[in-house]
Amino acid sequence: MIKLIASDMDGTLLDGNQCVPEGTYDLILRLRDAGIRFVASSGRRFDTLSELFEPVADCMDFVASNGAQVIIEGELVDREVFSHAALRRLARTCDLFDTLHLALFDETRSYLLDDEARFEREVDKNLPNPVRVFAVPSPDVNILKASVYCDEGVMDMAYALTRELDDDFVFAPSGHKWIDVMQRGVNKATGIEQVMAAHDVRRDEVMAFGDSMNDYEILRMAGTSVAMGNARSAIKQIATKVIGTNLEHSVQRELRALLDIMG
Repeated sequence: MIKLIASDMDGTLLDGNQCVPEGTYDLILRLRDAGIRFVASSGRRFDTLSELFEPVADCMDFVASNGAQVIIEGELVDREVFSHAALRRLARTCDLFDTLHLALFDETRSYLLDDEARFEREVDKNLPNPVRVFAVPSPDVNILKASVYCDEGVMDMAYALTRELDDDFVFAPSGHKWIDVMQRGVNKATGIEQVMAAHDVRRDEVMAFGDSMNDYEILRMAGTSVAMGNARSAIKQIATKVIGTNLEHSVQRELRALLDIMG
């Protein structure tokens, strides 16, 4: 019996234009009526997710910023802020490589530690409200998310960053040229575990959908893990099943099938 469904957004639930496909809101309401909680689990910040799901936001939960923001039944229950000292170490390490460009995010702004032209916007890295800065913002700025743009060699650079900063961060390639920087002990799975506890849900009652490396922990944790047809190879390998692509609205098809089985 599935009681909680957690879905990634970009490359998973959203279409090719990063929009919520038609009929998705109705599916979320039908899931609620069937006793199944739907959770948007994303690298996107909560402000972006709440806009995407505004018509049904009060009927679902959110694990945003790769687990740094957890909102359950409309209440912020957790917010994990990056260590200022660790971010300074990250910035110094990025400076070692000409191909790396660091972006930091608080609840509303994007702080770019390089000229805006050096960054290519991609899926959840749309850089809302960009501010050019020449150093890590002061400690009174609450950074919730960090990402590194790579001119080339994403996998190589993720390895190099891991070798340099493994004690501080986990580095997950995301999209074609970005690496998500996650705080140690904070990821989508740790956020979902808080949602599970609030709704008294066991792991075997969780279904999770994902496509990228920042979905790895949540797919390993969920009783039923579903990888997209467009997912990275490692994500497909660990999943319970592989479905079609986000362009085919495959998550929505799976949700309809689940609801049909339940009657």
